[in-house]
Amino acid sequence: MNVKIAEGVYWVGVIDWNLRLYHNTYSTHHGTTYNSYLLLDDQVALVDSVYGPFYEEFLKNIKELVPIEKITYVIVNHAESDHSGALPKVMEIIPRAKVVCTSKSKDILSRLYQTPWDFHTVKSGDEMTIGKKTLKFIEAPMMHWPDNMFTYVREDKLLLSNDPFGQHMATSERFEDEVEQAVVWEEAAKYFANTLYPFTALIKRKVEEIQSLPIQIIAPSHGVIWRREPQRIMEKYLRWASGEAEERVLIAYESMWESTDIMARAIAEGIQKEDTPVKLFRLSVTDHADVFRELLETRGLMIGSSTLNNTVLPSTASFIETLKSLRPKGKVACVFGSHGWGGGAIKVLELAVKASGIENVIPGLAVKYRPEEGELEACRQLGRQFAQEVKKLSKEGEKAK
Repeated sequence: MNVKIAEGVYWVGVIDWNLRLYHNTYSTHHGTTYNSYLLLDDQVALVDSVYGPFYEEFLKNIKELVPIEKITYVIVNHAESDHSGALPKVMEIIPRAKVVCTSKSKDILSRLYQTPWDFHTVKSGDEMTIGKKTLKFIEAPMMHWPDNMFTYVREDKLLLSNDPFGQHMATSERFEDEVEQAVVWEEAAKYFANTLYPFTALIKRKVEEIQSLPIQIIAPSHGVIWRREPQRIMEKYLRWASGEAEERVLIAYESMWESTDIMARAIAEGIQKEDTPVKLFRLSVTDHADVFRELLETRGLMIGSSTLNNTVLPSTASFIETLKSLRPKGKVACVFGSHGWGGGAIKVLELAVKASGIENVIPGLAVKYRPEEGELEACRQLGRQFAQEVKKLSKEGEKAK
């Protein structure tokens, strides 16, 4: 199956209905797509490939439009296997085709597949004509690998963006305006939070750069295509990359014998007394990728854990390791937890928050064994104080705009 995107431009990708885990860490409740695009002009260009196991379906989609031997250029916007896995078999059929990519992508592809392809490396600003269409290449390093680039089709005002602006969604519809809006925006945010979050400074600069281009369509390599005011997703990326967030609190915690759970609920009660929305996520039974999506647009983060062997509980350990790698921007944080005869969890949590780059941290609270009424009141007061800090930081963020 193929779908027309613009005059002479077709989607020839595949749908992975069954994918439920991406990068071995990121849950994909709605599956995904591997988007590839075929440009038909005086010369034929294939932009990106698909994941290797889907090669036969991919080949069929191309052959419905043109004999694969007609492909002159294979443009690789990103060398990761979900976009290049089928490429070796494609190149067996068209060994004389030029592989157009960045120099970093050439290095990666050469290591992955160890094949002597005819590489043509490009850098930002380079252009290539394939007939009536002009292709402009824009390097986009660390969105989300060093080799990423965009391919801009000038005549169609079409940005082939690879990973940025994508979502993990398996759907028979190809365009954003054809699917449920709540799902597509949720998945776009989740993709940013779990894949691109560490690179916000680079993303902000790159999005500001491409905003100068007339863009009518953004076609990413995962999920649906943006053809209805694509500036909306670029504006969202700028918001997320700038650390803008809602005046609300996320409490992520894990409890051994319910003491930390009791603390979390008391803290949440205090937060609500300040008319601040709050959500609680028990980490041992919650999908962490969903929590990080929620954190993306939430100003305040509180993390709690019981102490086990002088450290945090296992699910909390996993959560804070990911937090350190994602390095969220514009947050205020606080930690809490319970312990028995010896503590340790609070110190581990404090160090993790500091290592994540969060600068606004207020002192946390530790309780020995089960919290008594006076300690529960201290939890409520901590919640109120934290909510006030969230409001303060939100106001400062508004002034800085």
